Amino acid sequence: MATRNVTSPAVAEQGLYVAYAALTTMAIVPIFFGSFSSLKKWKNPNVKKRVTKRQIDESDESEEDEPLESVSAGDAYMLPVLGSVALYGLYLASVHLDKTYVNYALTTYFAFMGVMATAQVGVNTLNPIIKLLGIKIDHWHINLARKSKGFYSASFTIVHLAMIFVSVLLSAFYVATKNWIVSNVFAISFALSAIQLLSLESFRTGIIFLSGLLVYDISWSFGSEAIMSVAKDLDVPIRVIFPRLFFGLPAGQAYKFAVLSLGDIVIPGVFIAFCLHFDQHRAGAKNPELGRSRQFRKPYFAACLTAYVLALGASFYSMHISKATQPALMYLSPACILSVLMTASIRGEMKQVFAYTSEEGLEAIRIKKQARDRKQKLKAQAKAQASRYARVSKLPQVIREESYVTSRSTPEPTSTTPSESTSQEKN
Repeated sequence: MATRNVTSPAVAEQGLYVAYAALTTMAIVPIFFGSFSSLKKWKNPNVKKRVTKRQIDESDESEEDEPLESVSAGDAYMLPVLGSVALYGLYLASVHLDKTYVNYALTTYFAFMGVMATAQVGVNTLNPIIKLLGIKIDHWHINLARKSKGFYSASFTIVHLAMIFVSVLLSAFYVATKNWIVSNVFAISFALSAIQLLSLESFRTGIIFLSGLLVYDISWSFGSEAIMSVAKDLDVPIRVIFPRLFFGLPAGQAYKFAVLSLGDIVIPGVFIAFCLHFDQHRAGAKNPELGRSRQFRKPYFAACLTAYVLALGASFYSMHISKATQPALMYLSPACILSVLMTASIRGEMKQVFAYTSEEGLEAIRIKKQARDRKQKLKAQAKAQASRYARVSKLPQVIREESYVTSRSTPEPTSTTPSESTSQEKN
């Protein structure tokens, strides 16, 4: 009589602990490295240095900082709304359309985006190693212009081409097999890219950002089945996964996965990266020559990252005990916010924390002010033009009235023949 391969409860329990540890690692890695990748070279705002064209030409392209996308308070308010629209749209598509074709479309989109994200992460990983080894790599430039006006420029190396080639192979393998390891590679690459490129304007914006998405997550998790339906029906790399029993799985059994949503990594990760920016700002204010050095004290970054890890562990423990899915942001958002407030309170820097605005935030405020001033100027010009037009439109009536009065008060000149007018001129 054949015995069935049955996993003992103790082995299944140990397998879950391994899965939780793996998910925690896959969450910490993109947050930690994405935060440091988002740091720019510190520039003393009180010193304005003139840079000549020759210095620009001789500078190393690898030293150039990529511009960050600023998240304003208005964006933070709108994100839950836009997320709700996108989630409900995916839910309707999965319910009313053939799930096979929906998955085909989303797989194609994420495969293309995965190529871009994975290639960029590979370049960012290899460039420091190549620089450390002292290897010189040529840069190629592409400049597109129309009527002497440039609208696109790019710089790339052999490393970019190699990583794009590897990323295309990975993407093709993922489309063909839906391998969970490659799916994790894409998900971690998405998280790294998002944390590296997004920057909050201020801590006030960050609190709105975390609180709004916390309300969004709780509302959709407990108030509707849409989020669970989308998570089950759509097989796309928007989460990191790990087998619940990786070691000792009986032969012939399929993996069952523990899941952590990508939003539970990116949303707190952007806030944690902003804490690191604030630490750099504090250090740069004391040391104007900080430059690209990462050797400075990081109390806010360390506190927020530690709070994130503890809150993530608490969410796993709660789900493990209750045997029910719970929104992780219910633990992560309050933990990140409270860690910053407590650190600021202990250090006596609450005023500095809420007064800080990032470089991208200041630039966004400056652009908005210029747009507002331009709009007010155009309004003033339009008003002045309308007033001038109103005055001009009244001129014909005034002229008619004046001409009428003149015609009544002065006699009409008598008509003279040409010969009489000539004789009058002679006299």
